[in-house]
Amino acid sequence: MVVLNKIYTRTGDAGETALGNGARVAKHSQRVNAYGTVDETNATVGLARHYADGEMDAQLAMIQNDLFDLGADLCRPDMEKDADAEYQPLRIAANQVSRLEAEIDAMNAALEPLRSFILPGGSALAAQLHLCRTVSRRAERLSVELATVESVNPDAIKYLNRLSDWFFVASRISNNDGKDDVLWVPGANR
Repeated sequence: MVVLNKIYTRTGDAGETALGNGARVAKHSQRVNAYGTVDETNATVGLARHYADGEMDAQLAMIQNDLFDLGADLCRPDMEKDADAEYQPLRIAANQVSRLEAEIDAMNAALEPLRSFILPGGSALAAQLHLCRTVSRRAERLSVELATVESVNPDAIKYLNRLSDWFFVASRISNNDGKDDVLWVPGANR
C-alpha cells in the first residue's frame, strides 16, 4: 500500500483557494478572511493551553474543536443548499452557544463585579486569554461583515460573540478569580 503525504498542492499559487463546496475564490475574499481568523483564534487558544490545566484546559480543548467546526461552517457557503448537499455540511449549533453561556455563568459566579476596565495582563494564562479574546473579536467582526453580503449561520455569529465573553471571564478566573486583574487607571500618566 502506498500512502502519499503531499503537503503542498500548488492549487493556491495563483491566489485562489477552494471553499467547502469546491468553489474557487480569492484568498483575500471576505469568507476566507473570516474563517482564516477563526483559525488564527484557534492557534491562540493552543498557546493558552500551555498555561492551563484541569477544567480550564478541558474547556479550551472543547473550544478548539468548536473552532474547527466553526471554520468548516464558514468555509461552506450557500446554507440554503445544505439540504441538497451530498453530505450534511457541519454547522455550529445552538447547543454549542448554550454551553459557552453556561460556562461563562459558572465562572462569573466566582468573581466580584467589575468596577473598572481591565488591562490585558496579569498571569501568563490571563494575558494569553486576552489575546484569544481580541482575535476572536476580529473573527466576529469579519463574520458579521461577511453576513452583510452572503449567508452566514446566525449561530456561528452568536458563538463568536459568546466566545470573546468566555475568554474575558476566563482571563479573570486565571487572575486569581479577579483578585490579580490589572485595572485601568484613567489618565494615570498625564
